[in-house]
Amino acid sequence: MNLAELYMKNRGKEKMESFPIINMEKLNGEERAATMDRIKDACENWGFFEVLNHGISIELMDTVERLTKEHYKKSMEQRFKEMVEKKGLETVQNEIDDLDWESTFFLSHLPQSNMADIPDLEDEYRKAMKEFAKGIEKLAEELLDLLCENLGLEKGYLKKAFCGSKGPTFGTKVSNYPPCPKPDLIKGLRAHTDAGGIILLFQDDQVSGLQLLKDGEWIDVPPMRHSIVINLGDQLEVITNGKYKSVMHRVIAQTDGNRMSLASFYNPGGDAVIYPEPKLLEKEEQNGQVYPKFVFQDYMKLYAGLKFQAKEPRFEAMKAMEITTI
Repeated sequence: MNLAELYMKNRGKEKMESFPIINMEKLNGEERAATMDRIKDACENWGFFEVLNHGISIELMDTVERLTKEHYKKSMEQRFKEMVEKKGLETVQNEIDDLDWESTFFLSHLPQSNMADIPDLEDEYRKAMKEFAKGIEKLAEELLDLLCENLGLEKGYLKKAFCGSKGPTFGTKVSNYPPCPKPDLIKGLRAHTDAGGIILLFQDDQVSGLQLLKDGEWIDVPPMRHSIVINLGDQLEVITNGKYKSVMHRVIAQTDGNRMSLASFYNPGGDAVIYPEPKLLEKEEQNGQVYPKFVFQDYMKLYAGLKFQAKEPRFEAMKAMEITTI
């Protein structure tokens, strides 16, 4: 029994029954068309899906998980405890809406790596993360081409759309969500959509917490061993003129267990110009909805102050200052 079948057998919630799980091995056989349809449905109706047999080795994933957890214990746990004590978070009585219960650092891979600049990373961890990033980058580009195929676009279109003068921007947010005494008052990570392109998440399979908003309900994203969770960012919504959606998601803090999360963001380059693909506009023009055209770094400047708010006002703000000369 494979992981997907085991999950379906042991599902707990009716809503989780249909959470899109994609076995990428089936893209190479008779079930390719059905698998592509499942990816299409996930992009149009969920904004999320989970992939198995994705090409990243299980041994490498186990090594990265072990080293990430060791690094947190050695280099970050005490700092997080000191922050909690300083801010008095263990005894709060009212909901906290201006910070998240997470301990994080960011690894940049493209256009330049910052891995050598982070002083407290062990050499073994640097080496493993470098190899892991290569696998995630390859998977991101493979997935973008699958999206192109479903959209009727030429292979490589989305990767090219993400390329500014220095190529795409690619990095990994390494997070730990320690046990929280007040999960009803402090979110692990407040609800938001992701600003960028395509996000690939290697999450803890023992401690849950990630949820997405669908049809007005918060739905758990099932933690599965050795899977990669995929979600679409705001830029793919713009390029597809709303055919594919970025979706609000959050992390619920847990009272027990430390949740590991490695979220890798394959984003446009800073000077990439983002706009709806004309072919998709032709197909969708009857609904009258046209997304704006803008430079990605301008969107990111706006997003920085509005991350935890609805995406629609961001799109409207970009439309108001829409570029017409490029």
